[in-house]
Amino acid sequence: MTTASPASRALQPRALPFRKMHGIGNDFVVLDARNHALNLPQATAKTLADRRWGVGCDEILIIERPRNGGDAFMGVRNADGTVAEQCGNGVRCVADLLMNELGKSRLTIETLGGPVIATRAKSGLISIDMGPAKLDWREIPLSENRDTLHLGIGEGPLSDPVGVSMGNPHAVFFVPNAEAVDLANIGPKLEHHALFPERANIEVIQVLSRTHLRMRVWERGSGITQACGTGACASAVAAVRRGLAERAVNITLDGGDLQLEWREDGHVIMTGPVAYVFDGVWQMPS
Repeated sequence: MTTASPASRALQPRALPFRKMHGIGNDFVVLDARNHALNLPQATAKTLADRRWGVGCDEILIIERPRNGGDAFMGVRNADGTVAEQCGNGVRCVADLLMNELGKSRLTIETLGGPVIATRAKSGLISIDMGPAKLDWREIPLSENRDTLHLGIGEGPLSDPVGVSMGNPHAVFFVPNAEAVDLANIGPKLEHHALFPERANIEVIQVLSRTHLRMRVWERGSGITQACGTGACASAVAAVRRGLAERAVNITLDGGDLQLEWREDGHVIMTGPVAYVFDGVWQMPS
C-alpha cells in the first residue's frame, strides 16, 4: 500500500487509497494510517463498508503506528461503522501484508482486544496466537454474574450458549443442524440481548466429529458473514469446555476451513489462508 508523503501528513485526503483482502470470504477494506492522520467518522465508515454505496466489506481494518512496542496497531470498524476490539481473520490479513512489506515471518499486531503474535505457517498460511480465551463473566462482559459455560438464554431453537471473549464477546450455541437455523432472524435479537452490554457475536455450531466442527456466524455490527476468526476461536474453546471436541479441531465455515488449537496454557492458535483482491482509491464523501 502507498503511504502519504511528509508534506501531506497533516492533510485529510478526500481520495482514500485502500486494499481489499479476505480470509476465507470474511472480507476487509484495509487502510494505512501509519504516516497520515485518518478521520473516519462512523457515518463515513458505514458508507465505505456498504456494498452498494461504498467499496463493501465485513470490517474496515486501519493500520496505525504501534502504541506498545509491536510492529503495528490494527483498528477495526464493523460494517455499521462502530468500533470493534478484535478481528482474527483481519489480523491474519494485515499480518501477511506487513510480513511482505517488512520482510518478517513473525510479528506482533496490537489491537484494542490485546496483542496478537502472527507467524507464517506452511503453504503460505498465516498462524496467529490470539492469546488466552477469557471465560469470566466480567471479561466477556455480561450484564450480571452468570456461569459462562451455561448462560441460560435463548431465542427460537437456540438455547443455553457458552460465553467466551477473544478480546470481543461471543455466545456459542450448539445445534444438531447449523444449516437449519434462521440466523438472519435470530442473530440480531441475540446480538442485542440485555445480557450483553456491548452486544455479542453469535455462533451456531454443529459437531461433525471430535475434531471437526461446522460453524455459522452472525457478527456484531456486520450480520451474517462467510467467516469469523474470533468466532471460530470462541467456538473451539466452547466445544472443549462442553466436552464435545478435542483441543485441536478443524472448523468449516461458509467461506472455508480454519485450523484451531486451544493449548493447555489457555492460548488459542488459529491458522488459515489470506487472499488479496484488489487495490483502489475511494473518493470520500464531503
